[in-house]
Amino acid sequence: MSTLTRPPQVTTDSPVRRTSPRRTGQRGAYKGLLFLLPFLIGFVLTYVVPIGYAFSQSLHAKKSSGIGFGPTRIVYVGFANFSAILADGTFWAGMLRTLLFGAAQITVMLGISLLLALLLDGVAARAVRFFRAGLLIPYVIPGVVSTLIWLFLYSPTASPIVDIGDKMGTTVTFFGGLNTYLSLGNLLTWQGIGFNMILISASLQALPRELYEAARLDGAKEWRIAWSVKVPNITGILVLTGMFSLIGRLQLFTEPLFLRYVAPESISTDFTPMLEIFDRAFKTGDYQYAAAESLVLAAVTGILAFVFYRVTNRQMS
Repeated sequence: MSTLTRPPQVTTDSPVRRTSPRRTGQRGAYKGLLFLLPFLIGFVLTYVVPIGYAFSQSLHAKKSSGIGFGPTRIVYVGFANFSAILADGTFWAGMLRTLLFGAAQITVMLGISLLLALLLDGVAARAVRFFRAGLLIPYVIPGVVSTLIWLFLYSPTASPIVDIGDKMGTTVTFFGGLNTYLSLGNLLTWQGIGFNMILISASLQALPRELYEAARLDGAKEWRIAWSVKVPNITGILVLTGMFSLIGRLQLFTEPLFLRYVAPESISTDFTPMLEIFDRAFKTGDYQYAAAESLVLAAVTGILAFVFYRVTNRQMS
């Protein structure tokens, strides 16, 4: 009769090593830091270092010895430049002018972009791709090139529009008073409609189609569906595009700089804060004051963007 035997037990002298969860988490954090390292290096070199250098420059000023005819030297003045900016009516007038202009222009631009996106949402997919590509062309064109195109159209001596008006016995002027803001606003709206329309259209495409079917079953017309179903569900992207546009208008520089060549009386060197900073730094040579103005403009832009985002989000909720 056979007997059952147990298999021999294998024993090991070395204990099993177990990695603690804390050590595993530390290794994961190190690996994540390595992935973030290229971004952090770029962020420090392109944002932190320039801002730090600008802040350092803003704490200094040029001083001339004697009665102003001696050599200039850079001296530490603390926050004197910032105090002068707070009392600088020219700088704040340009800021207010840009804000009021931006509020009107952004409203028109986003309104047209929303209307086009709603119209394209009901068109066949092939036609949508065609119109999207066509409307996106002005955004793809560099800002300098598009400004030069409109500069030719606005020119009082070379514009074909002015020539047609002269042949019809009508004087066409694009600058002077309100016309200056309309011409600049037309240029910026032409540049921004396509990009904002693409963002709004993408948000509309992401909405579930069941919402539209339910509204149609309730007897809603297409315009009612657009106003009561589509628009309320894309308020997030409208807020986002509005905030980005506000930031862009406060940094408005290229377009008025080039238009100034044909309308120096209508567009002054302090027409926008960026033009004022450019003129102060590269024409007057006061880099220290211009650095302080740049920091103030950045702070105002950040505060206004934050307030705009919070207020609009609160209204949506």
